[in-house]
Amino acid sequence: MKKKQLGHSGIEVPVLCLGGNVFGWTADEQRSFELLDALLESGLNFVDTADTYSHWAPGNHGGESEAIIGKWFKARGNRGKVILATKVGMAMGEGKKGLSRDYIRQAVEESLKRLQTDYIDLYQSHRDDESTPQEETLGIYAELIHEGKVRAIGASSFTAERLKSALEISRKHNLPRYEALQPEYNLYTRIGYEGAVEEVCVTHGLGVISYSSLASGFLSGKYRSAEEAASRPRAGALKRYFNERGMRILESLGKVAREVNSGSAQVALAWLMARPSITAPIASATTLEQLHKLVEATQLVLPQAAIEELNRASAETVAA
Repeated sequence: MKKKQLGHSGIEVPVLCLGGNVFGWTADEQRSFELLDALLESGLNFVDTADTYSHWAPGNHGGESEAIIGKWFKARGNRGKVILATKVGMAMGEGKKGLSRDYIRQAVEESLKRLQTDYIDLYQSHRDDESTPQEETLGIYAELIHEGKVRAIGASSFTAERLKSALEISRKHNLPRYEALQPEYNLYTRIGYEGAVEEVCVTHGLGVISYSSLASGFLSGKYRSAEEAASRPRAGALKRYFNERGMRILESLGKVAREVNSGSAQVALAWLMARPSITAPIASATTLEQLHKLVEATQLVLPQAAIEELNRASAETVAA
């Protein structure tokens, strides 16, 4: 399995990351164990989660995904075989959010307990917190790295300006730097990453692990209308893709998929993996069939003509 380095961290990761947002939500504990087992059997070993997953599900409060992964680690005794990424900063209850020193200190201990591990490979700021000085946030991360509880740090959904600022503070004060960025990026959602954000990542050698890589399942091609998707758990997120541009992207995906004898989901992920700045797109699965498609995507190399076709179809405007 081809691997890439995560920034300057020295951590090598495979070219695709399994999203743990579904664990404890649309995948119960038993199914989550099956998916994680199959992931390792396939040769992939990179898993991304967050302390807040999956608080949005009825009856959940956050921490469910980490707890399931932790039970799996304990049951299988395989913590050392997995590259584990989790996040901090999103709301976990009253007064429990942000990137302050005291809150990160509390949150990391709670994550480690749920995960039943003594270290996190990649600990990420889930959302920027402009109310906390970046020196304070990076300072507590330095302590956690020194203590061996965190190997490397990353950021999610930061603007180019705030990411550059954090990198400069790290350099100036000899603090650990963000080695990876987790932006929303896929064939439909391109403009927020391409341009200034991507330039910062490339210039400073950051790893990039994109989330929403299949646009909540839209790019799998299994839904042809908002009505078809209405009963799905992510129906609200899916609605925004059903427009003229979205249909154009699906048509192009289907065409390329037929040409390369694959599926739309595999092609959409292969398009991401073909972009030099992308280290590993994140994609989730709730069935073994879906997981096998993710694995297939890592083995699919798109012809340049297919990449150009997808680029044209997914552009914000199409030349007449």
